[in-house]
Amino acid sequence: MNPALIVVAVVLLALIAWVLIQYNGLVSLRNHIANAWSNIDTELKRRYDLIPNLVSTVKGYANHEKDVLQHVTELRDSCVNNHGSPTEQAGTERQLVGALQRLLAVVENYPDLKADQHFLELQQELTNTENRIQAARRFYNGNVRDYRIKCQSFPSTIVASLFGFASEDYFDVEPSVRSVPDVKFPE
Repeated sequence: MNPALIVVAVVLLALIAWVLIQYNGLVSLRNHIANAWSNIDTELKRRYDLIPNLVSTVKGYANHEKDVLQHVTELRDSCVNNHGSPTEQAGTERQLVGALQRLLAVVENYPDLKADQHFLELQQELTNTENRIQAARRFYNGNVRDYRIKCQSFPSTIVASLFGFASEDYFDVEPSVRSVPDVKFPE
C-alpha cells in the first residue's frame, strides 16, 4: 500500500465526515426551529379561540363600540388564515395586538364589564396565553439565533451555502395584554 494514498484517503474521509457532521447539525437546528414554531402556532390558535368569547362578552356591555369589536374580529380571522412566514405572520399579529389593546382600553369605560366574572376569567386566560406566546417566541427566536450563527460562522457557512440552508426570520410581536401587579401600600 502506498502511504500517500492512505493519507489522501484519511484526509478525504475526515473531510466527508466533517461535512456530514455540519450538515446534520444544520438540519437539527432547522428542525428545532420548526418545532419551536409549532409551539408558537399552538399558542396563537389558543388566543384566536379566546377572542370570539372576549368580543361577545364586551359586546353585551358595550354595544355602541361595534367598530372596535368588528375590527378585532376581522383581524382575528386574518391571522387565523395567515400561514405565511414568521415575518408575514408577525405583521398581522402586530395589528391584532394593537386592536386587542384598543378593545381592552374600551373596557375601562365600563365598570360593570370590568367587574363581570366571565370577563375577568377571559382576561386572565388571555393574559396567561400571552405569557405562553411570549415564552414560545423567546424559545423560537433562540433557535433561530443558534441556526443563524451556525449558518454564518466559518467554516460551517461553507456547508450551509453548498446545501442551500436559507436564513430564518425572527418572530417579534409584543403581547396584547401585560400582567400588571396589584400594588397596595399600607395606609
